[in-house]
Amino acid sequence: HVQLVESGGGSVQAGGSLRLSCAASGRTSSIDAMAWFRQVPGKEREGVAAMWANGANIYYADSVKGRFTISLDNAKDTLNLHMSVLKPEDSAMYYCAAAWDKDINFLDKPDEYNYWGQGTQVTVS
Repeated sequence: HVQLVESGGGSVQAGGSLRLSCAASGRTSSIDAMAWFRQVPGKEREGVAAMWANGANIYYADSVKGRFTISLDNAKDTLNLHMSVLKPEDSAMYYCAAAWDKDINFLDKPDEYNYWGQGTQVTVS
């Protein structure tokens, strides 16, 4: 129903910035919420930032509040994550997720999302 493609990952020094983008295609009008998750090997996928498609109810993990900003360009069907003051502990594979035609109770829970991108690696040294 929808396809998600992330871009913008890479390597950066601590204190630097990166911007991740997630291009959505397909039946995007039925997307109810979108989110960024991250995962490191051996750990559970962690909700980083999320928002309703109408812009309401934005969620940030405590570890990224004040440093990361999520935004949705509805005209371009693109979800962005601007990351600043990056820390080595921000290193992870970052995934874009969409809740398509689905009721959402918890924006930060992976089970709430039914479409996922392939991921983009972020490495902070």
